[in-house]
Amino acid sequence: IMVLPRDGLKDGQGKALKYDKVYYVGEQDFYVPRDENGKFKRYASPGEAHEDVIKAMRTLTPTHVVFNGKVGALTGKNALTAKVGETVLIVHSQANRDTRPHLIGGHGDYVWGHRASSATRRNATSRPGF
Repeated sequence: IMVLPRDGLKDGQGKALKYDKVYYVGEQDFYVPRDENGKFKRYASPGEAHEDVIKAMRTLTPTHVVFNGKVGALTGKNALTAKVGETVLIVHSQANRDTRPHLIGGHGDYVWGHRASSATRRNATSRPGF
């Protein structure tokens, strides 16, 4: 979840920022149990899988990581697009691990770090701390 400040996002000098589009990129971890041969297990119901899933989660090593819930969710016809001159706000979230998506072929005019209310970097390809 992202809670914007009441008076909106600001640059490093406190000037209000405006944007034409907002994209949300949610990064999800899945923990699918494996059998003794390393193959993914199948279950008749989510309830039946519960104990094994909890064991897999305790390893803190996801078996699958996806953006927006599934493989390919942000590619092809679902790609994030912008026209030349448009300003886009991209909100990324990952609840379990420290990750820093990188813009390929571009840069962020303003980039915020964790819990920052004003831009902490300018002209960056990843958020602060990388």
